[in-house]
Amino acid sequence: MERITSRKNPYIARLRALGSDAAVRRERGETALDGLKLLGEALASGAEVTGLLCSDPACLPPGLGCPVYTAPPELVGYASPVKNSPGPVFSVRLPRIAAPEELRCAVVLEDMQDPGNVGTLIRTANALGIDAVFLTGSCADRTSPRAVRASMGAAFRQYARECTLEELGGTLEALGLRLLGSALSEGALDIRRAELGRCAVAIGNEGHGLSPELLGMCGGTVIIPMKPGSESLNAAAAGAVLMWEMARRLL
Repeated sequence: MERITSRKNPYIARLRALGSDAAVRRERGETALDGLKLLGEALASGAEVTGLLCSDPACLPPGLGCPVYTAPPELVGYASPVKNSPGPVFSVRLPRIAAPEELRCAVVLEDMQDPGNVGTLIRTANALGIDAVFLTGSCADRTSPRAVRASMGAAFRQYARECTLEELGGTLEALGLRLLGSALSEGALDIRRAELGRCAVAIGNEGHGLSPELLGMCGGTVIIPMKPGSESLNAAAAGAVLMWEMARRLL
């Protein structure tokens, strides 16, 4: 167990880079996370923890099987991707999750910018039994510390994949899933009354909704009815409502 005392230590630099740079995460196939809960979720899922930094090794579960480093609390906080770090901070490879044998329903996220929303929707999909989450366009990185943290560990269990619009169309067609868009467009159907069947429902950018290109791929649009005069729902809240309706009727 190595003791670290310098911010220039290579593992400290690695954690900092993984926490802040999506390109580094893609290159290394790792992300940086913080806290015993996420560590437990990672280990339970079979994810490979590649290193760990803490100030108190007595709190760690046994049999980690990775390099463990100790450091003063202020240095652990410096390496952490979150403010007021509880520690430990660790690097981990998210597991490759195989697609379900039968894929009956899915949610599509397009150009969603907030990693917290991305993580929350992955968490919701996992909790409600939605078979797949597809991310297309310029969505926030689902492997970012904030997204994984917002997923509350669902990122280690939920099948999710990035794809282009062209790949999305081909995949949904091969699976026999009809694509519906969540949009305030003319002719949009109340989600409570829409015929869903085997489908994928697309949720768009927090400010601009779905792109014209994706809307053009949809076989229809649905809306969430709200009390007159209400503001539109947060993207994560809207996605939760849509997935609840899908789960209630399809699963």
